Amino acid sequence: MTSDLTFILGGARSGKSAHAERLAVESAMPVTYIATARIGDTEFAERVRLHRERRPAHWSLVEAPLDLAGALREADRAGHCVLIDCLTLWLANLLFSSASASEEIAVLPESARDAFAQFDAALAEVHGKVIVVSNEIGLGVVPLGSVTRLYVDELGRLNQRVAAASARATLMVAGLPLALKG
Repeated sequence: MTSDLTFILGGARSGKSAHAERLAVESAMPVTYIATARIGDTEFAERVRLHRERRPAHWSLVEAPLDLAGALREADRAGHCVLIDCLTLWLANLLFSSASASEEIAVLPESARDAFAQFDAALAEVHGKVIVVSNEIGLGVVPLGSVTRLYVDELGRLNQRVAAASARATLMVAGLPLALKG
């Protein structure tokens, strides 16, 4: 277990990012925000803009749509807070970065397995405070499509590994934090 790793998860618009940002501010440490998003359309660009406006201007920003482990290792140091937002988009980038739109993905690509292993190792070696945000998408019915089932299954496994490594885990529901661990 990483001593100062906090995991925040919840559904869409549950308040998870805002809660993670409050925790980062309350740490009173310098903050590096690691963003995993890729902007693909104007609606998503607007979402990203709103996130940026909400964050303090003095925070460092690192964009890491694929090499999350490398970004974490680079930003992490004692007396520093790293906020990663979010694993959900990172997984989508890993699954769909090399596949064409018409390609059906049946199994997790080896490159994604390697990225997961590198991220798990980077989390195990952190020196500062790390806050990781992810969506909880496994509360609904089993998806019909094989690609969607693969995505839900792999995000669930990734979330379980990060939760196990974390000292604290919080589920956000309607803007309210529910402590799951720590």
